[in-house]
Amino acid sequence: MEELSFLRNLGLLFIAAAVVAFFGRFLRVPSIVSYILAGLLLGPAFGWVEVDHSLELIAEFGIALLLFLVGLELSFNKIKDVGKVAVAAGLGQVVFTAAGGFVICLLLDFTVMESVFLATGLTFSSTVVVVKLLDQLGDLNRLYGRIAVGIFLVQDIVVIFALTFLSGFGRGEEMTVASVSLGILKAFGGMGIICLAMLVAAKYILPKPFAWAARSPDVIFLWALCWCFLIVLSAEILGLSLEIGAFLAGISLAQLPYNDDLRRRVHPLMNFFVAVFFLTLGAQMEFGDAREAWFESLVLAAFVLIGNPLIFLIIITRMGYGEKTAFKTSVTVAQISEFSFIFAAMGVTAGLIGARILSITALVGVITIVISAYMILQSERLYKILAHLKVFRLFPTRGSQPEEKPAVERSGHILVIGMNPLGRKIARRLHACGEETLAIDTDPGKLVDLPCETLIGNIEYKSVVEESGFERARLVISALQIEDANMLLAFRCKEAGVPLAVHAFDASVVDDLLELEADYLMMPKVDGIVTQRQRLREEGIS
Repeated sequence: MEELSFLRNLGLLFIAAAVVAFFGRFLRVPSIVSYILAGLLLGPAFGWVEVDHSLELIAEFGIALLLFLVGLELSFNKIKDVGKVAVAAGLGQVVFTAAGGFVICLLLDFTVMESVFLATGLTFSSTVVVVKLLDQLGDLNRLYGRIAVGIFLVQDIVVIFALTFLSGFGRGEEMTVASVSLGILKAFGGMGIICLAMLVAAKYILPKPFAWAARSPDVIFLWALCWCFLIVLSAEILGLSLEIGAFLAGISLAQLPYNDDLRRRVHPLMNFFVAVFFLTLGAQMEFGDAREAWFESLVLAAFVLIGNPLIFLIIITRMGYGEKTAFKTSVTVAQISEFSFIFAAMGVTAGLIGARILSITALVGVITIVISAYMILQSERLYKILAHLKVFRLFPTRGSQPEEKPAVERSGHILVIGMNPLGRKIARRLHACGEETLAIDTDPGKLVDLPCETLIGNIEYKSVVEESGFERARLVISALQIEDANMLLAFRCKEAGVPLAVHAFDASVVDDLLELEADYLMMPKVDGIVTQRQRLREEGIS
């Protein structure tokens, strides 16, 4: 019966998510908001779903993978050019929000311990929400997107220290000064061991085996998950939370050169666990305690929605960045984090705060995530409105940091897909002829010594298609000997109106490729026979 109840609850959650997301698309509601709303409807609103131990286990497992995927987004190389502003803005916002939130909580008659937990929860912004929304906008690699990701890295480092500190309190055990001090010392000792191991592994151990694994999409995917759970188990042995281990495992893999391809491969998994996380979050909201503190919850939500962007506008403009970059970065931090819920839940487990504080944190989270999602998606429109109202005169730019130049999109280039001997020869010849050529393959080893521009990835993924400038290419050449991939390429080229030359490696695929209107079929066997006949005729043999 328990198994049937679990399947029923999980099925209801995903059915509700699909229905709400379907109608949400017509109203342009962000998917994250739809998931939370679906969970709220099934849980607190109608009571159709009760989050039992099985769903809690799935949610906990999902949080671990979710934080692993969050860590996977945080590549140091991508944010090294914005490191200074990321550190200054990240630490400045942490100090401002923590101090301001603590004072506000005291004024709202919370106890000192409750104020500490609430203020800490207000400090961190949601990497999951923002990365997903920036990815949806295609702005992850823009200047403000890189600054935002750098800020989240700084915040996440701070929250890891906070979670490590909290881990030292134990879980509902009797606390004395000696036991707490020993627990904190052990936690930070374990944290130091894992961080050192991650740095060493990322630089000296992981590159070679993952370079080999990158040749197979399935193998590198499994290896990434294996590494994640290996570090999670190590964290548990050292007395740390699984969230810390999963997050650090993701960060270590994010430093590898094929991180982008690995991130694309696990992207569907990220979407699944984002849905699981926010569905179960909505379903297990307990607003009984929060209803009594609705005014306090609204005040704290307003502080996050207004205070966080304000402090970022001040810091980023004073560091010399333009008002537009500062504003679009600032709206990305107007929500609290998934770490806030984890931190509050650990406080309840340790017996430091009551369930009421967890409920208030959850309510503030729902309010800020929903509103900030719209703010991020509509940031361009909001900027124009505020610029028209001359609001940015209050935040004059000091200095002159280089502003982001408009992105130059690839256009008129030639894509060569599949770096087998035929593909490599074609790519080299085209480059030697002065053609702008982009070579694509899933195996980084096959791209190493090519003279032209290269891209690691599977052309079947939409994100790779977009990054390659597929629709603006002058010609697509596929040297692949994979029938399904070639058929998909032929279909996409037909839809985009891009000429395609494809390797017809077997006579059985010719009719299908012709039906999909491939422009040119490369048939080495046939071409070789024709060439032989011509030479024989030239010699007078036939």
